Amino acid sequence: MTIPMAKPMIDEDEIKAVEEVLRSGVLAHGKAVEEFEEAFAAYIGTRYAVAVSSGTSALHLALLGCGFDPGDEVITTPFSFIATANAIVMSGAKPVFVDIDEKTFNIDPAKIVEKITPRTRAIMPVHLYGQPCAMNEIMEIAREHNLVVIEDACQAHGSQYRRQKSGSFGAGCFSFYPTKNMTTGEGGMVTTNDPELVDRIRMLRNHGQKERYHHTMLGFNLRMTSIAAAIGLQQLSKLDEFNARRIVNASHLNKGLQSLLGLVTPVVAPDTVHVFHQYTVRITDQFGMTRDSLRERLASHGIGSEVYYPLPIHLQPYYRQMGYDESIPNAEKAACEVLSLPVNPWVSEKDLSEIMLFIRITQKGGRFA
Repeated sequence: MTIPMAKPMIDEDEIKAVEEVLRSGVLAHGKAVEEFEEAFAAYIGTRYAVAVSSGTSALHLALLGCGFDPGDEVITTPFSFIATANAIVMSGAKPVFVDIDEKTFNIDPAKIVEKITPRTRAIMPVHLYGQPCAMNEIMEIAREHNLVVIEDACQAHGSQYRRQKSGSFGAGCFSFYPTKNMTTGEGGMVTTNDPELVDRIRMLRNHGQKERYHHTMLGFNLRMTSIAAAIGLQQLSKLDEFNARRIVNASHLNKGLQSLLGLVTPVVAPDTVHVFHQYTVRITDQFGMTRDSLRERLASHGIGSEVYYPLPIHLQPYYRQMGYDESIPNAEKAACEVLSLPVNPWVSEKDLSEIMLFIRITQKGGRFA
């Protein structure tokens, strides 16, 4: 038996769409990309969407489009994939880390204001694991202090806060990496209602040109291909179904695991739709074995698991070299306890039962036949 952590949901629809693009001969940025942008903007509920080459590119270009000066500060979380902070650095700004809510793993809005300085220009909340941040509080803080909000929604396609989709509050940044809730193979998207930001991002992704061979700014080659967009259009049409399966799978795991001593199942915050990009539990001292020991035993039985993330960004070697040495306790504790279990749409009810039974027997010191 093998139950891997992730596997993209690709079928004949995506294969046929790619074949059509290949036969058309328009493999780079063509009509399929524009169609995907329009469809994704409509899905998120924004006026515009700009397709790019990756989620990191989306974050980078959204930040560059804001025109920060060297030394400007962007408030974000240290408990995320490193691309969140790296994109801030690449834009010329400085990440300022705020601790997380220990229940949701998302940035704690109550701790944001104390980190605002005269150099603060933006807040970048991360909708971690597919659960939206408390966006009403964050947007209110942003309005009071005249700050830009750039949502790292790279794990949160289709998630909602108070019936509004993630990526529609500020500028939204999405990843279509193969393990995400929907994929294009590799790719990203920026969503926004700001026409000026859209114009800048479109130029930045395409060598700084607004017209062919007329370059008005320094830009990059960060375009999405028509092949990726064709896959994305098919995946987008299935996203709600994929998310619904993830939510059902998470519910099954909750019912089977929430009674175990020392294992804390995910908390879904009020007024949110959590789309469970990851189903992440906490393994505390009361569980009877360490998180890493449980992971080793799961692996020995063919059950995938992963730690997202074992080292907070402020403790990464690169950021330590930059002078980050503060203690951020909730993020540091979470990094020692979190463990993600398979919750993808292809995971069957039998697979889930196998996972839950194995964990129960393992905790009791028994052997799983």
